[in-house]
Amino acid sequence: MYLKGSKFSMQKRRRRINPFRIILLLVIVAALVYFDRMVIPAIPNMFQATPTATRPAESYVTEAEALEGEGKYAMAISSYKEAVQADPRNPVNFLALARLNVYTGNYAQAVTDAENALLLNPNNDEALALRGFAIGLAGDYLRGVGSLEEALTVNGNNAAAYAYLAELYVYMLQVNQGDLTTMDKAIAASKSAISLAPNTLETHRGRGFVLEYTANFEEAAAEFEAAIAINPNIADLHLALGRNYFYLQEYDQSITEFNKANALNPKDPTPESLIARTYQMNGDYAKAIQYAQAALMDNPVDPYLYGNLGLVYWKNKQYLDSVDMLRIAVRGGVSADGQTVNGLPMDYGKVEQFYYTYALALANTQQCGEAIQLAQAIQTGLRNDDIAVYNAQETINICELQAKQGGGLVDSTETPTPEPTPLP
Repeated sequence: MYLKGSKFSMQKRRRRINPFRIILLLVIVAALVYFDRMVIPAIPNMFQATPTATRPAESYVTEAEALEGEGKYAMAISSYKEAVQADPRNPVNFLALARLNVYTGNYAQAVTDAENALLLNPNNDEALALRGFAIGLAGDYLRGVGSLEEALTVNGNNAAAYAYLAELYVYMLQVNQGDLTTMDKAIAASKSAISLAPNTLETHRGRGFVLEYTANFEEAAAEFEAAIAINPNIADLHLALGRNYFYLQEYDQSITEFNKANALNPKDPTPESLIARTYQMNGDYAKAIQYAQAALMDNPVDPYLYGNLGLVYWKNKQYLDSVDMLRIAVRGGVSADGQTVNGLPMDYGKVEQFYYTYALALANTQQCGEAIQLAQAIQTGLRNDDIAVYNAQETINICELQAKQGGGLVDSTETPTPEPTPLP
């Protein structure tokens, strides 16, 4: 059926396509694509930090060298690390880090830095020398000497390697690891350093340690003075100079150098311990106690520091305090902040002093049960040392006299115990 005049039709009429509309649509799409890819990336994000250009490695090195010259070693190390990140293929920055870590006592890190330099060049004699020196300073003398000898095989004119060798040989002698030729080797190495580079810090340092060990204290002091004149920011050089001033009985100068070392490395208890012993040797027990306590605060788990403080208390007739400190040194115990302190096994040398002074302090505080037991152990265990045996017998005599007097206190301050060894 067909409806005449109706608007409806069973056949759909096709509309004509407007070409101008299509062209306009394509232009709009092209404009949007261009805006998205070219314009939007160039618009800065107000909520995002503006990126900065990467600094060249040379700028970090310049900064590090300036900080090093000012003695700001921690900051200099940080800047050298930035230089390494910016230019990891440059061994010079690794060597600078190794040297500064040696100066600041971070020997394990110094070894790592030197070995990183060796990864870039296995025949770098300077890296081999620094690695050997750091290994030796950490206590592995034989391995350290081996690395230094390797450095000299690569370059027989490396004066620093000879100076480092001289110093490590001295350390070996101090702990009885050397042989009959070690002293001669130390002297020869120090002289080789002098012939190759007489005015370097390393040469003065190495020669100074050899002269100190051979008791040429005045000459040793002159060498350490020369080394400090080159670089006044190395703590252990001031310790070395202070020791030699002490041996020369120039006590005020000695304390000054120890204080300088403490300022450069305040976490190290060694300077304060040496100051304490210097004051103790001069009878100023109040100051000696003050510095011995400060040293103990730096390292509250070191039994030697408890022993040192106990000896000063003993000399100042603070017997109960002496017992408390020496008991921890000998028996072990717990520090003020709750850490475990391991006691020192009986032995000759400095440790025997802790033992027999502890026995005397026990006797003087009427703790004779433990005092006699300890004295008898000393008579057996330290029988080859006359001073230890004498003081052990004196402990027994004090306790026997107390028993005869009905437990009364006996003043044993006149007991001829030797003065503590002034320096390690």
